[in-house]
This record gives sequence, structure tokens and C-alpha cells, in this order.
Amino acid sequence: MEAAGKDKMATGSAARDAKSVLRQGLVDDMARLRRFSNRGLFALSLFIVASTVAWRGFTFLPTPQQLVAAMGTPPTPFMISMVLVLYTFSAIILSLSRMMAGVYHKSSFCHVGYALGFYLFYYVADALADNYWAVFGAGFTVLCLESYRIWTFCSDQLGRKQEQLDFLERNGRMPPEEEDSLYS
Repeated sequence: MEAAGKDKMATGSAARDAKSVLRQGLVDDMARLRRFSNRGLFALSLFIVASTVAWRGFTFLPTPQQLVAAMGTPPTPFMISMVLVLYTFSAIILSLSRMMAGVYHKSSFCHVGYALGFYLFYYVADALADNYWAVFGAGFTVLCLESYRIWTFCSDQLGRKQEQLDFLERNGRMPPEEEDSLYS
């Protein structure tokens, strides 16, 4: 008789432990998603800092003439502009396709590097003053779109995690897996 009571208590304790482990996992996932949702804003802030440095003319770098003497002739400003246009449209299309597919992807900070690269190419070509706003507009557009994509992805995932947590609290178990279908 006592053994049956101890078995029931052990089973109940194991169920509570499993529920608390599942609950903690969901809470941890939600905290991670909240932190990740700010990634786009951090990248945008870094881009603003890089743009400010470019606006001031990269005062810590050698002059464009010294760089050309050391590295050789840079691409023409027209060629850099064509690549900037190609990059901008490609990045926008890629970001929109990731948004539509709901893909988890952390690409924000690489776009800061690309924009900084365009600033540097224009600087070396001695055409930064004429093309600063083109790079700034392209970078700002791409990074705002990326920030929005990341934020909407995280908001969607947070909603799902909250639903799972609510189900767990009501029923003591995780909800059945939902099948994602293209035709449902």
C-alpha cells in the first residue's frame, strides 16, 4: 500500500519536473527572441556611426591620392554606383523573400560592412562627397527593411511561444505539432 503511494508521488513529481523544464525552455526561447528582435536596431545604429565617420571624410585614413599611389587606380565612380544599385536591389529582394518565407537569418551586420565598403570605394575614388547620400540612402533602406524583417519574425515566433506556454500551463504538456503546409 505504501509502495503504491510512493510510486504515485514519484510520478507526480516527475511530471512537475518535466513541465518545469519545458516551461523554462519556452521562457528561455522567448528571452532569446526578445534580444534577437533588437539586432536590426543595433545594426542600424552601427551604420549611423559608420556614416558619421564617412561624412567627416575618414580623417584617420591616408588621403585618397596616397591610397591610389599605394594600391593602384580605383574603380570609376560610375562603376561603383552601378554595383551599389545592383547590391541595393539584390539586398531588398533577398530580405523581402526571407520575410515572406519566415526564415530565421541574422544578416543585418553584414549590410553595415557592405555600406562601409561602398563609402571606402568612393573615398578612394575621390568621389565620396558626390555619392555620400546615395550610399546613405541605400544602406538606410536596406537596414530598415532588415530590421523590420527581424522584428516581424521575432514577433511571430514570440506569439507562437506564448501560445505554447499557455497550452503547457493549462494542460501540463506541449501542444501537438502543427504541420506547416503550402496548401493549408
